[in-house]
Amino acid sequence: MASLAPTLSSTISRLTNLHKPSLHSAMTTLKNFQFQHKLSKPTRPFLSTSPGSLSAQMKSTLGSDDDLVVLGIETSCDDTAAAVVRSNGEILSQVVSSQADLLAQYGGVAPKMAEEAHSQVIDQVVQEALDKAKLSESDLSAVAVTIGPGLSLCLRVGVQKARKLAGTYALPIVGVHHMEAHALVARLVHRELQFPFLALLISGGHNLLVLARDLGNYIQLGTTIDDAIGEAYDKTAKWLGLDMRKSGGPAVEELACEGDADSIKFKVPMKQHKDCNFSYAGLKTQVRLAIESGNINPGILVSSATSEDRKARANIAASFQRVAVLHLEEKCERAIEWASKIEPSIKCLVVSGGVASNQYVRAQLNQIVEKNCLQLVCPPPKLCTDNGVMVAWTGIEHFRMGRFDPPPPADEPEDAVLDLRPRWPLGEEYAEGRSEARSIRRARIHPSLTSLIQASMQQQP
Repeated sequence: MASLAPTLSSTISRLTNLHKPSLHSAMTTLKNFQFQHKLSKPTRPFLSTSPGSLSAQMKSTLGSDDDLVVLGIETSCDDTAAAVVRSNGEILSQVVSSQADLLAQYGGVAPKMAEEAHSQVIDQVVQEALDKAKLSESDLSAVAVTIGPGLSLCLRVGVQKARKLAGTYALPIVGVHHMEAHALVARLVHRELQFPFLALLISGGHNLLVLARDLGNYIQLGTTIDDAIGEAYDKTAKWLGLDMRKSGGPAVEELACEGDADSIKFKVPMKQHKDCNFSYAGLKTQVRLAIESGNINPGILVSSATSEDRKARANIAASFQRVAVLHLEEKCERAIEWASKIEPSIKCLVVSGGVASNQYVRAQLNQIVEKNCLQLVCPPPKLCTDNGVMVAWTGIEHFRMGRFDPPPPADEPEDAVLDLRPRWPLGEEYAEGRSEARSIRRARIHPSLTSLIQASMQQQP
């Protein structure tokens, strides 16, 4: 990874200053980026410049591959998170500042409010992560930070903090793909997990089925053509008058335990589509109509509802959850079939992202993987939701491969235009999984992480 400076044009820049921003010139440069091959027996990763050009301070900072200490920063959506992780997998600290009160107030994520909340706590969160790890900035090997996908306003806060810290202490910096981090954190928890594996990444903004063939090499088998499952959970929770401070998913899951999952016959989305793509917009509409026909007033919190009203809400929650997860099950079954054709050696389905904390989701998907003689791998709930640990660990994985940027200038201007990637595909689409409807509506601002890596490696001498 390198910046856009002409002298560092031989590696990918995943964190870039564009002082004269031009989409055309930026895209042209992106296509010419290259990643450095992993050294056959690396003791430390090198930048695209010759090893001799590295400063003594920089060489000292890098240390050995077995003793890396990386700070991870995550601000892609509504949680401000930081963590310090060693390359041996030891989590030295983990700090998360939640925006639960804002979620409850606005009934979802309000980008501008979320940005302000990030800005208010980012310094404190990072400092607390360092304090809990009993380390100072000079003890770090590198800084990793999420640069996309996510909300631009929110991403900017984390990237600016990471660059300021890295510039001040002359630390290498690693730009991290948010969804790759969700997938790779499973390798931190389950150290025996090897490539290739299948991953289902489910959150408020994403529904993604990918075949992870290697680090930075992903095939997208399916994604959502409209809303993600987490969005559907959040809206259902809001319409049912649930406490949004614990976020929609856990609130719906808790209420669903009181209801009859067969009481309302919601239709399973996309039954006629023989692919691995998802759609939750229609299911959201079905839930809203059921709530309206039941004369349920979302202005009355479920905690204040009559027993009869509470039961009606619980039935809707349970029926919604059954169909929402059945949609996941059906698409995962097909994804397992497709992935097995491409990589017959796959043994695991990794399920990660905020919705993967849902125990009903885990139980239902476990039945699918057992039926197909695979193993279900889920990070613990605290590592499923957005966190700094997954960013730090992904930074470590790429750092070992020599994929990182040199330290930014210590005097970088406050108004520098940063390379943020709010819409950044993880992998290239599998031919059978393409959705014309989604292709028409999307704007792929950035080439996928996988295509950038593959193109750059082909250009290596």
